[in-house]
Amino acid sequence: MPPIDRRSALLLALAGSFAATVAKVSAAEETAAGPAQPAGHDMSGVEALPHAQGDETIVLVVYPGFTLLDIAGPHYMLGNLLGATVHIAAETLDPVKPDMGPAIVPSTTFADCPTGVTLVVVPGGTNGTIAAMQDQALLGFLTDRARHARWMTSVCTGALVLGAAGLLQGYRATSHWVVRDLLARFGATPSDQRVVFDRNRITGGGVTAGLDFGLAIVDALRGREYAEAVALLGEYEPAPPFHAGTPQSAPPNTTAMLRGMLAGFVGKAGALAPEGRH
Repeated sequence: MPPIDRRSALLLALAGSFAATVAKVSAAEETAAGPAQPAGHDMSGVEALPHAQGDETIVLVVYPGFTLLDIAGPHYMLGNLLGATVHIAAETLDPVKPDMGPAIVPSTTFADCPTGVTLVVVPGGTNGTIAAMQDQALLGFLTDRARHARWMTSVCTGALVLGAAGLLQGYRATSHWVVRDLLARFGATPSDQRVVFDRNRITGGGVTAGLDFGLAIVDALRGREYAEAVALLGEYEPAPPFHAGTPQSAPPNTTAMLRGMLAGFVGKAGALAPEGRH
């Protein structure tokens, strides 16, 4: 048998361990300070590869009414990091209901979550995000972990929560297009890039940008070869049936309709931004 090259060895190891990366953690099986979701990959055959294994601690924050894909996309990409441990953190261990879809069972609480973490990911939403922007337990958790984390990050309107916690002052950042301009009120410089790295902040655009966001972080932590393997494992080759995912590419009437639909949410978020407070 011909020798297996580095790329093939990495792909075989990742593919063989796919089921382990999506195993669900039950609160009944984990203590609040438990190991959460170790990647659980079979490391045989890839341990010698440069940058293949790490020891990151990743925290995905959930709160009532968050958008499930904002967490599920990054979770898939980041959960394929060999040696990483993924925590799903909330105020309590009770199941957390997103704005759509099944409830998520946290693996740890804000109080018991590890302190020295690699990155914290904050998802967005609509009404749930408005509540999160005023949730002192959540904001306190974020400001505390920001003192120790390598990166504080967000997907979609989760940037508003980082902003409400005072964590975007002086940073370039992005968010969902409908609220992106509000980031300036939190002292950030809004960007229309899909993923923005600025020192120890990483922000992703709206919803599906979480996939790009997660893959970009895999690249930053493990390098391009590893990130390409994860992309191939997930068959991530976006080819939408039509192009209407930005205000620039969507028909004007569609953009106008969405702006009208989301006007109430934008108004509530704006009222919570520093210039909108009374």
